Amino acid sequence: MSELPISRFPVPALDDMPPDIRERLLAVQEKAGFIPNVFLVLAHRPEEFRAFMAYHDVLMDRPGPLTKAEREMIIVATSNANQCLYCVVAHGAILRIRAKNPLLADQIAVNYRKADITPRQRAMLDFAMKTAFEAYGVGEADFATLAAHGLDAEAAWDIAAIAAFFGMSNRMANVTSMRPNAEFHTMGR
Repeated sequence: MSELPISRFPVPALDDMPPDIRERLLAVQEKAGFIPNVFLVLAHRPEEFRAFMAYHDVLMDRPGPLTKAEREMIIVATSNANQCLYCVVAHGAILRIRAKNPLLADQIAVNYRKADITPRQRAMLDFAMKTAFEAYGVGEADFATLAAHGLDAEAAWDIAAIAAFFGMSNRMANVTSMRPNAEFHTMGR
């Protein structure tokens, strides 16, 4: 277990958090058995916590053309490219569970281009990476490639929104020096 702090910024005590945030964290703790550090770190700014979680929930929980595992693949691949320790470890754990495949999750965490994924998933991750690092260059050919793999404009929107949102999340996790919970390392293995 690490003795390092989970953030370079103050982390409020659970009892000092606004009631709605405290209730959400306790619900997560009841379900998962622990409170992911991202919740604790972001609670430093309650209004931003609420906005972050609202957008996160819309992106990750609503029905759509991408499976929950594919959404996690996007996060893990782009978080690797952004060198975000917290997100690769935390979302790698979630991907292991959602994909029911620990090998796949580890492959994507290191290099999705070498992972055992479908051509559709490769196109999805290529588009996510282009969105994350060269969004200015996204054009008709990129949408045509997605369409050739059965991914329509709504799927493209989802891919782009997840890559963009987690790009912001990766940057905040890196700036705050957010540490992943030890529990994530063994989940889904």
